[in-house]
Amino acid sequence: MRTRFKFTRKGQAVEQILAAQDIYLKLADRMTTSAGKRSVTVPRMLGIDEDMRHWSYFMLLDHNLIVNKSITARIRQLVLGEECRALERFDIKRDVMPSDQADRCVVRSFQCSIVDHIRTVESMETLRGTARTEHPLFGAFDAHMWHCMFAFHLQIHVKQAERIAESVRIFM
Repeated sequence: MRTRFKFTRKGQAVEQILAAQDIYLKLADRMTTSAGKRSVTVPRMLGIDEDMRHWSYFMLLDHNLIVNKSITARIRQLVLGEECRALERFDIKRDVMPSDQADRCVVRSFQCSIVDHIRTVESMETLRGTARTEHPLFGAFDAHMWHCMFAFHLQIHVKQAERIAESVRIFM
């Protein structure tokens, strides 16, 4: 993964983010509100923790929204040279859990988090070579690696999103 991030250009990561966003939004557009709120259990998947397998589609978007905002804030702080103390206490098991009340409103918030992220990274001249902060699983990342992680995280959950959408369509 670190090698992948090393060879990924900033613009490539943006393209990956937009491609993933397109999938998420198309699935959301085809889903009724009640289907989007229906929790389903997806099979075990690489990158999906056991406690993240029983979510609704809107809960998945809420999870991505939480992670998106966290990564964008981390990038801002690294590029601007600010301390990341609040983010250092971020618990990847607890602080990324979505609300079980997530509804259709989360679709727009999710989309806005992506727009905000892209605007943020495009406004920054250099992401590579900044200070680093620890990713809880993958070690120290500079701002560029966090940007790549943003795209990677969305891609990990695309398969889960598609499985949830398939499952709720069966019951619609």
